[in-house]
Amino acid sequence: MARNRIDKTPFPIHITGMSHDGRGVARREDGAHAGKAMFVSGALPGETVMVEQTKRSRQFDEGRTVEVLTASADRVEPRCPHFGVCSGCVLQHLDAGKQIGLKQQELLDNLQRIGHVTPKEVLAPLGDASWGYRRKGRFSVRHVLKKGKTLVGFRELDPRFVADIRECHTVIPEIGMKVGLLAELIDQLDARNDIPQVEFIAGDDTVALVFRHLNALSESDLEKLKAFGEREGFAIHLQPGGVSTVHALWPESSKLAYKLTPWNVELKFKPLDFIQVNRGLNEKMIANALDLLEPEPGERILDLFCGLGNFTLPLARVASEVVGVEGDAGLVQRAKENAARNALDNVQFYTADLATPLQGQGWIKQKFDRLLLDPARTGADGVLKQLPLDGLKRIVYVSCHPGSLARDAGWLVNEAGWTLMKAGVMDMFPHTAHVESIAVFEKLK
Repeated sequence: MARNRIDKTPFPIHITGMSHDGRGVARREDGAHAGKAMFVSGALPGETVMVEQTKRSRQFDEGRTVEVLTASADRVEPRCPHFGVCSGCVLQHLDAGKQIGLKQQELLDNLQRIGHVTPKEVLAPLGDASWGYRRKGRFSVRHVLKKGKTLVGFRELDPRFVADIRECHTVIPEIGMKVGLLAELIDQLDARNDIPQVEFIAGDDTVALVFRHLNALSESDLEKLKAFGEREGFAIHLQPGGVSTVHALWPESSKLAYKLTPWNVELKFKPLDFIQVNRGLNEKMIANALDLLEPEPGERILDLFCGLGNFTLPLARVASEVVGVEGDAGLVQRAKENAARNALDNVQFYTADLATPLQGQGWIKQKFDRLLLDPARTGADGVLKQLPLDGLKRIVYVSCHPGSLARDAGWLVNEAGWTLMKAGVMDMFPHTAHVESIAVFEKLK
């Protein structure tokens, strides 16, 4: 056997834990590999499985489950026929109630291990529908000559490859049940080798597809795309270059918007804008964040990383004044337009890169009573260390990455003198390993 070749002969292994990305964790017991860590896709804690090794490194090995010898009581039959190949959602084999418990424990472990903090109260997990929820995403596209067809889907567990899927049960049905039709469409195009991705996004009334294409499309291709949109009920957009090049193909104009009914707010957006992917969970998250923030009459609220105004505009319904700050100028412009469209005159928006020095920003010198922030995966340590936090009564931190939340919580508690009052998870992405969470901080006297 060649020195660097991996022996793919399956062997049994006992799974003792779960990694942050949804793989089973084990220790090898065979010969020279004894004691070496191994991460196994498709395996659950407590199980004994037959595993085929897929990768090797000095520190750990990787593999995939080929047979379950002893199953966990928490194992369920995956709903999607593409489970085990597609990387879109890796926890379908785990009971949904156990999934959210796993995420809650990951949050608490991160807070303790990274931030050296423990919340005074653990919030009950927040959830909503676990299937057909995803209203925004990106499919990779690849024409494979050897297979004689075009593949459309998320990446495989091996990210070098595009998963050949026909349906997706976590994506909203209007799109998820038509992935195969989308692949057939692209396979018929002259430009099938020039389309690397298709993004999808859904408002309340319109589902839009954005076709990225590397070269100009033929008239025949344009007609096929139009016909597909009309027949299947999609608004079709084209993207020949950067974000600014996105434009409608069919129909010439359409409305992309979603309502936040409890606050009588509607937010319009563009096809590549960021919106929360899970509509039902989003409304519950907003309500939860506002309840935890506890704004009082006459108070001013600062909303950082505000995007389109997803939190800002509902806050403006209950607070005296709200200031939203976001780094994307396009999102800020649409947030301003959304405020005007909803007749909200007690909200202001500013554009600022919150990872850079902010001393020259006028808004940071203003007085605020409470702070809400919803940063990207990198977290908010840069802006937190620049804010005049002493005047705040409460901070509510919405996070899409438990590691960066834990880091920032550690600084707030151990360096800035705040107390982590509450923390808990929200299942924005069921059946995936993604952990969305929320934390509440107060400055106790």
